[in-house]
Amino acid sequence: SLKSHGFIQCISDYSLFSFGSGNNIVYLLVYVDDIILAGPSIDSLQKCQNLLHNLFKLNVVGDLKYFLGLEITKSNQGIHLCQRKYTIQLLEDTGFSNAKPVVVPMDPNQHFNSTDGKPLQDPSAYRRLLGRLMYISISRPDVCFAVNKLSQFMSHPRTPHLQVVHQVLRYLKATPGQGIFFSSQSKFNLSAYVDADWGSCVDSRRSTTGFCIFMGDSLLTRK
Repeated sequence: SLKSHGFIQCISDYSLFSFGSGNNIVYLLVYVDDIILAGPSIDSLQKCQNLLHNLFKLNVVGDLKYFLGLEITKSNQGIHLCQRKYTIQLLEDTGFSNAKPVVVPMDPNQHFNSTDGKPLQDPSAYRRLLGRLMYISISRPDVCFAVNKLSQFMSHPRTPHLQVVHQVLRYLKATPGQGIFFSSQSKFNLSAYVDADWGSCVDSRRSTTGFCIFMGDSLLTRK
């Protein structure tokens, strides 16, 4: 329906659509039956909203504040994205609400392998927990490294891996509302940083590579 009315579907993300150009461009992001509209022109957003009203039954909830566990706060300074409510719920579900906080998610010099420690009796619980931590890393680049390392052992997790998962939870306990800030004052210039270690994986001798890309002071993407 969207494409038949002139929307262009993004090649790299099929859930993202755009319509128009310049100051009249509208971006539409859809996940099942949840939709976000964004653009620089209020009039263009209203026209797009009216079009959607003619195509589907809509419940317009107003300004974007909460979407799929993401909390969005806007001000003249910019946009703050966090997952505080989702994080607190995770801590409650895992029994870490009253845990002692720690200042780092994991020791970056700690090396895991597939043989140390005892195999977990219920690997599925470890996998579910890692899946929730992966979702939190959307707004928490500070836990991406630890979550990436721990996810490499999802097929056969052991007690040392679970112990570090618990450390990540205790770190989140200390900073549940931390997130990403997109400044409205950022300059329109891109900066990219990349680094790699040398054969840090004890089992495969593979290296770990990471990169992050900024627009001005705002972090756009990282891995």
